Amino acid sequence: MSQSRIAAGAASLLLAAACAFADPATAQPAPRTAATGYVALGDSYSSGVGAGDYLEDGRECKRSSRAYPVLWAEAHAPSSFSFAACNGAGAAEVLTEQLGHLNARTGLVTLTVGGSDSGFVGVIASCALGGGKGCLSAVSRSRARMDGTLTYDLDRLYTAIRERAPAAHVVVLGYPHLYRLRGGCSVGLPDTARAALNEGVDHLNAVIAKRAADHGFTFADVATAFAGHEICSSHPWLHGVDVLAITESYHPTAPGQSLGYLPVLAGVA
Repeated sequence: MSQSRIAAGAASLLLAAACAFADPATAQPAPRTAATGYVALGDSYSSGVGAGDYLEDGRECKRSSRAYPVLWAEAHAPSSFSFAACNGAGAAEVLTEQLGHLNARTGLVTLTVGGSDSGFVGVIASCALGGGKGCLSAVSRSRARMDGTLTYDLDRLYTAIRERAPAAHVVVLGYPHLYRLRGGCSVGLPDTARAALNEGVDHLNAVIAKRAADHGFTFADVATAFAGHEICSSHPWLHGVDVLAITESYHPTAPGQSLGYLPVLAGVA
């Protein structure tokens, strides 16, 4: 037998042996289901309180068809869409009541959460009814909660989200400044109180952003998008204080959702 035939036979044997002993998972990768589903978690800023046109199945949570999660889903057609965000939800409620929508096929998760945990509902009431001094005291108490229980609750929530949706890109959106200082409001809170509210929002966003980064999530700041459209601006994207509809006070309008939150999410999702 010629040396060339011997070499060819040896090469064939080596190739056969390599195929026989190769790890099947390496030789033939198993097909993976694409993680393309979208789940929107969170509080009233994600459910769309203030935007109107509330969905029939979401009245208790005030889920709006004009909320940024619905608008993003309509524009991008994910393989599935679960709209779990609910008015008044804090980190504990999102953890216990909303994470059932997550699974291995979830490719995108969005949420806003932390405002309720920080006591901003009480801050709103204090600022609306208690004047400047009461507003400053309420903001101070709220900041203490942000640095305390909120940090712990966010860690628990973010850990659980990653466990339930291991392949998901998680986007945590922040909150906008509430007031345009030296704006067009001739009545209401003094600018010192308005500035304190904005500073409280900044502190809240900083706490949320730090926890999100520590868990490998994307934090999306919306303050720049809302700049020039705060309460007391000429074209506000937030509701001012309305004692007859206090729930919608300090919440984004429909343009706040479509022109404020949606472009920010689209830029990172």
